[in-house]
Amino acid sequence: MPSRYQIVQEQLQATPKTWLVTGVAGFIGSNLLEALLKLGQRVVGLDNFATGHQRNLDEVQTLVTGAQWARFHFIRGDIRSLDDCRRAMAFPPAPPEMGRAASQPGPIPVDYVLHQAALGSVPRSIEDPITTNSANITGFLNMLVAARDAGVQRFTYAASSSTYGDHPGLPKVEEVIGKPLSPYAVTKYINELYADVFARTYGFKAIGLRYFNVFGPRQDPNGAYAAVIPKWTAAMIQGEDVFIYGDGETSRDFCFVENAVQANLLAATTADPAALNQVYNVAVSGRTTLNTLFQELKSALANNGLSYAEAPVYRDFRTGDVRHSQADIGKARRLLGYMPSHEIKEGIVQAMPWYIRFLA
Repeated sequence: MPSRYQIVQEQLQATPKTWLVTGVAGFIGSNLLEALLKLGQRVVGLDNFATGHQRNLDEVQTLVTGAQWARFHFIRGDIRSLDDCRRAMAFPPAPPEMGRAASQPGPIPVDYVLHQAALGSVPRSIEDPITTNSANITGFLNMLVAARDAGVQRFTYAASSSTYGDHPGLPKVEEVIGKPLSPYAVTKYINELYADVFARTYGFKAIGLRYFNVFGPRQDPNGAYAAVIPKWTAAMIQGEDVFIYGDGETSRDFCFVENAVQANLLAATTADPAALNQVYNVAVSGRTTLNTLFQELKSALANNGLSYAEAPVYRDFRTGDVRHSQADIGKARRLLGYMPSHEIKEGIVQAMPWYIRFLA
């Protein structure tokens, strides 16, 4: 029996839709773009390259056909500009060919918004809360207003497991959260509050996805705010020290990016009224300590012919970091039909060749 995700993919191929992906040049955004174009969808992409990269878009272009790439329209813009958000709510008409009239008489309105644009990173938000607030709250509100006014069918947005804050319970259940531990966590919780208010006030249809430590190809290994898997992998490949904050027994529910892509497409297309205006955990419901992660990365590198012989260097715990994180994904399974396709080991095996190529 086909999964809900397989059914959705078949339906989209049969009846293509128009999508807006914000943060399209970023890690998750570019993976969403790739998946949508391979399904024959029209995609508008919005990005200001604050954390995204042109190389991610260039790579996607090499992975799809010319006809598929022609169904992508990119706008360089900023979600902090309401005008840019409004501009992104339609796919432009095709230009006339050989003197003939355009096959599209006018712009095609966006059906589904996948809002990924944000300034991530707990440490970044602690160092610069004002910029994080501007992008993650003002930008989010601009997107809500633009999507509401454009009459989009569904608004799916990147929420965050940081919303659970200091609540000690495991696994994390959507309805039980604690106090935020960073400015970043505050902004992502406020996103959920705004989406809920828009649903109640305007009849807006939104779904939030609380990502848990998503990783995979095109996740930037460089910079002060790089996520742990690409950062450690880069250090190992380049023969540098790997730094672990704390004793290494901090644990996370690492989620391969293809699981996040699946969750976005399921959320955007669900026909179940009970599934709307909810937030969902997006993870695999597992726990991997940083010490275990270190060994898994070493092993995956060795399987690709690269060795790393150094021991990790332990440092003090970081301010704002949650000690343990694990998701209960029962709600997403029940209401969205979400079934993770990759556990952490499978994801690392699939991602490692990309990191090696990128850093070679």
